[in-house]
Amino acid sequence: MQDNNILDSEELDDIEDEGTFITLIDDEGKETSFEVLDYFEFNGADYAVVLPYEETEEEVVIFEVKHNDDDENSDEYVPLEDEDTMFAVFEEFKSRNAENFNFED
Repeated sequence: MQDNNILDSEELDDIEDEGTFITLIDDEGKETSFEVLDYFEFNGADYAVVLPYEETEEEVVIFEVKHNDDDENSDEYVPLEDEDTMFAVFEEFKSRNAENFNFED
């Protein structure tokens, strides 16, 4: 996914509910659906931890959610590239969801 992943924020209103799905569009117009596992603030930024819907692997993707000041109904989902930030956010996700998932070390 590229930097222009735009999603109507109304689709995240029920993020705490089980089975929330989002569809993001990359720079080439390709749509990819994800199950949202968690959405939270960490160290001053918002993050979404998602699982690709049609993938058979159970590897999550972490996006930083950047809020669009020009349009309060859309957000930008930017994949994390910094490994230290990715590790820290994933550790926070694991801490928040220890009772919901079996994490492998």
